[in-house]
Amino acid sequence: MSHERPTETLPAPTRERPGGGEHADRAPRGRRHAGRFWSSRRVPAALAAAVLLGASGLMLYDVVSVRADRPAMYWRRWLARELARQHLDGTAALVGGAVAMALGVWLIWLAVTPGLRAVLPMLRRRPAVRAGLDRDAAALVLRDRAMEVPGVQSVRVKMKRHRATARAQAHFRPLDDVRGDLADALARGVRDLGLAKPPAVRVKVARPPKKG
Repeated sequence: MSHERPTETLPAPTRERPGGGEHADRAPRGRRHAGRFWSSRRVPAALAAAVLLGASGLMLYDVVSVRADRPAMYWRRWLARELARQHLDGTAALVGGAVAMALGVWLIWLAVTPGLRAVLPMLRRRPAVRAGLDRDAAALVLRDRAMEVPGVQSVRVKMKRHRATARAQAHFRPLDDVRGDLADALARGVRDLGLAKPPAVRVKVARPPKKG
């Protein structure tokens, strides 16, 4: 009676070629890719809604009041006089237009960008499940992987959306050997994170500074 060993559904990791400063890792095929997480942006949305609601309500009240044969509010008469005196090429008009344009561009940028840059989307193995990994947590995992490489004395890992940079110090092995093993270990670590878009890995290895 033979017993077959169960096989895993995950693809076998591929060996990265050692050497070089940058090592890119590709995501496994056949899995669902997830987009970035969108931020709720409650504070900018609440502020914009409050300002627009207050301004439109005040303007509507003044228009209704004028339609009822009552004089316009003082601020509206003052604003009409000031606008009549100002020129389009005046300093006040240019500054006001620049501020309004900057505010509009900022609101549009908040509306069309996802936000939550610190959360890295992970692969979607099930359509109804979405998962994300904090960027600092991913950097900590890669740092632990890097510290397991022989010859690495200390290492700092900086994680971004498109690149993971590791700066290590080696003390007893040749730098090229440490760099190659470290690049392989980090490439496998990035692959094991299960990110939707695995970042490229960049490794820098140097000797620790001499004391005295």
